[in-house]
Amino acid sequence: MTETYQPAVVYCRVSDAKQKIEGHGLESQEVRCVEYAKRCGYDVVGVYKDDASGGAAERPEFAKMLAYLAANRKDQHVVIVDDINRVSRSLDVHLLFRKKIGELGARFESPTMKFGDGADDRMVEMMLVNVAEYQRNKNAEQTRNRMWGRIMNGYWVFQAPRGYKYEKVGAHGKLLVRDEPVASIMQAALEGYANGTFQTLTEVKRYLESQPDFPKDTKQGEVRIQRIREWLTQVLYAGYIERPDWGIELREAQHDGLVSMRTFRKIQDRLAGRVSDLAKAPVRKDLKEEMPLRGFVQCGDCDRPLTGARSKGRSKYYFYYECHNKECDSYRKSIRKADIEKDFEMLLATAKPTRKLYDFVYIMLKDLWSQHGERLLEQKRSLKAQLRELDAQIETIVDRTLETSSATLIARYEERLRDLEQEKAALVEQSALPAKPLDTFERTFRTAMGFLANPLKLWNSSRFEDKRAVLKLTFADQLAYKRNEGFRTANFSLPFKLLGDFSTLESKMVPHAGLEPATSSLRMRCSTT
Repeated sequence: MTETYQPAVVYCRVSDAKQKIEGHGLESQEVRCVEYAKRCGYDVVGVYKDDASGGAAERPEFAKMLAYLAANRKDQHVVIVDDINRVSRSLDVHLLFRKKIGELGARFESPTMKFGDGADDRMVEMMLVNVAEYQRNKNAEQTRNRMWGRIMNGYWVFQAPRGYKYEKVGAHGKLLVRDEPVASIMQAALEGYANGTFQTLTEVKRYLESQPDFPKDTKQGEVRIQRIREWLTQVLYAGYIERPDWGIELREAQHDGLVSMRTFRKIQDRLAGRVSDLAKAPVRKDLKEEMPLRGFVQCGDCDRPLTGARSKGRSKYYFYYECHNKECDSYRKSIRKADIEKDFEMLLATAKPTRKLYDFVYIMLKDLWSQHGERLLEQKRSLKAQLRELDAQIETIVDRTLETSSATLIARYEERLRDLEQEKAALVEQSALPAKPLDTFERTFRTAMGFLANPLKLWNSSRFEDKRAVLKLTFADQLAYKRNEGFRTANFSLPFKLLGDFSTLESKMVPHAGLEPATSSLRMRCSTT
């Protein structure tokens, strides 16, 4: 008697990658299904494995299996599954899959239960699917409740944001901690945008892409602008948590922030256009680190920004600046990079104050420093008053939210509440700072005056960011450079401008008798103006 050929395919499914290596993994399911096929005398012609939720209808491998069954409809295959919940944990999806399989002339079989068309078989099948769906929903509900509780206690429970990683930390369990060196790079990007070092998202993008250790979004080394915007608006980086869609308002997190809430607020203000940009050195999209003055120096003949270019010699590239204004007398007349940067360094050297002026500023600032503690105490009192006012505003908004039935107004009130809560968090953070200087006057003075006394030293740093910082901090606006003549009179920023004014008045303000009389003289001048 000739045996009947019965082709079969095996379908396996797990909910996540973790289950692949556990007892109900894909391999375990496949072994049981293949053994069942041998006992029944079926020939297994294909195995399909999905990694998808039991409630999902979109499954790549299941779709491939359906395509195969459709192409071989005449053979009427058996589809073997390890258990009914491997088909689905959703009644709607289960019925959909059963219908598709039946339309292709195939049928489900399992070593753990019978798929039949009789009333009793269908009732048992539907009961088992309903139980599986209940278990899936209950597990999801319990998981969400546990996650909700963790977030309420200040713990982030989702994927770690860029710059963080999860570690087990004592009683905390899994806690976000800094992931170096990415955390420091991210911190520099956030603080740089907040304080104006990076004026645009494109500058932040360029900075991140220049960091070899920072993970990129594409194989071409690109960091997408949309990702950058998401990072800049992620309050997690300020050490706070909120999840409005879960009914969780802003609260302090258990992990340490990369920046302060005050810095985070500055970022939001800049993104929303609520603050004017700081004086800046315009940055061209194609700015190269080899030409740090590009975009900051203007042509001395037409006041258009000089652009830069390079030409290839026999063994290396040569860099130069030039004006691209066709109506300018200096159009396409190149200026060697070495020449313009040498003249720039000579200009920077003129910003260096004399030693006598340095000592004078020391005594003057020492007197101001002595009053710093009182100002901090006064600031503390002011912060407390602001906090009381904010609490009153928050209470008013809450009352209005409860009184209105307009969905539009409720949404606006909730948005305003989030903004006020962030502002309050920033004030609380600021009020927690010590009411006295964190460092001694001498060390602080040396740090501040170190740059003012010699900006050329920072300019000679190998870091491109340092050179751009010198341009932004030393000059109030762009410089004009004329070929064969050099720089026009520079408009220095306020600190250097003041030092320059002091230098011109030095003989009048600092008599040979010493510095103390000069300080008194300065106070008299201030009191009479």
